[in-house]
Amino acid sequence: MLDTIGATPLVRLPRLEAARGLQARLALKLEFFNPLASLKDRIGQAMVAEAEAAGLLTPDAEPPQTIVEPTSGNTGIALAFVAAAKGYRLVVTMPDGASAERRKMLRLLGAEVVLTPAPLGMAGAIAEAERIAAATPGAWMPRQFDNPANPAVHAATTAEEIWADTAGEVDVVVAGLGTGGTLTGIATALKPRRPGLTLVGVEPAESAFLSGDDPGPHEIQGIGAGFKPGVLELEKVDLLRRVTEREAFAAARLCARTEGIPIGISSGAVLHAMLDLAQQPEHHGKLITGIAASFAERYLSTDLFHGL
Repeated sequence: MLDTIGATPLVRLPRLEAARGLQARLALKLEFFNPLASLKDRIGQAMVAEAEAAGLLTPDAEPPQTIVEPTSGNTGIALAFVAAAKGYRLVVTMPDGASAERRKMLRLLGAEVVLTPAPLGMAGAIAEAERIAAATPGAWMPRQFDNPANPAVHAATTAEEIWADTAGEVDVVVAGLGTGGTLTGIATALKPRRPGLTLVGVEPAESAFLSGDDPGPHEIQGIGAGFKPGVLELEKVDLLRRVTEREAFAAARLCARTEGIPIGISSGAVLHAMLDLAQQPEHHGKLITGIAASFAERYLSTDLFHGL
């Protein structure tokens, strides 16, 4: 199962280009082709493998070792399937505003789910995870926001896949800023090889902390943590784009209906930013690549599907 992670497709969006009369080229990297349907499968496996190599975790130990991690959902799901495949106990903490689909997938995979108040955001989930880990003998925390294995796996895999699939002609990469590991890893691998490559980070307009605003609650799950993660190297991000919840929902629906690609909410935010960039004269003729982190069906209980 773990060997099926990665090698996700990069697809062009010709109908959206035509509908908007764009002179730039658009492509989405469909990370929901990973086995548990999100970008986070890459870091779930990578962080556990790194811990095993360092002697911090032993597969199939008796009793099973415990992994504790705060998550908005997809990292937890990635860790849950890796933990199940390797024989670990997993406890995740997450804001209670996360979609029901995420909670149920975690429980289906055998994880123990501890919910924290949504208004406290990821900071609240992190604090609770720290408390649980401290009270659990032998517990290990991946700490996705600070773990160098996070950007490293994106440098080694995600970036290389983009480079190969664009034949080195990628001009702009757009990704949501959750941990920041995706953009940091891609920038680390590709900027030295592609002078002029532009890296664009997307955050919720309702919680644009990295742009200088106060953090706040928002509905774009998976990005906008409300603090600067340790793995995020902001100096490698060329532009920050704020996208509202309404814009993210609208772009995700547009992608499904125009291209037949049902993307999640944060992916809708990424697509909205891509469409905005594509209309700017300096990007005419350029190839704008976006990271579609997850699949629409993980958000059936959210406003993405409201009225359907």
